[in-house]
Amino acid sequence: MIFSLRHVSIASMPLTSINHYLIRSNDIERSRAFYEDVLGMSQMPRPNFPFPGYWLGVGKEAQVHLAPSALENASLYFIGSSENSAAADTGVIDHVAFLAKDPEQFIRHLESLAVSFRPRYLAESRLFQLFVRDPDGVMVELNFFGIEQDMAWVGEDYNAMPRVN
Repeated sequence: MIFSLRHVSIASMPLTSINHYLIRSNDIERSRAFYEDVLGMSQMPRPNFPFPGYWLGVGKEAQVHLAPSALENASLYFIGSSENSAAADTGVIDHVAFLAKDPEQFIRHLESLAVSFRPRYLAESRLFQLFVRDPDGVMVELNFFGIEQDMAWVGEDYNAMPRVN
């Protein structure tokens, strides 16, 4: 059912932050290990859903929900993705982004785990980014604000990229 409430002001109900995203994982244990070991998330309490899975997050907030890709009755549980969604990287989602701290330490951590990453920098925002793929092909963006450009690990410069008009 779709609702139309044109008389409600959108300004009175702003979004405040991302709550979570669900990944239908091809190998749920491998994905759980990635989010725990590579990104430093922890398992969170999860309701007794009629299918297996994990809730992972930082602090007290669940941010990533994992569920197995291939399940009997999957169409009952997963209403936002098709049966074959988990077979093609992130599907229609390009990436999911998290705020992060201490990029130098994060880079050392990724290198120690032999996790490939792609660094980028946007000077006017003092924004450094690392892009990594999870085991199911989901592109994860890590944003580090307040970073000066003279760092040796800055990576690709957004300002040097070709512009599309």
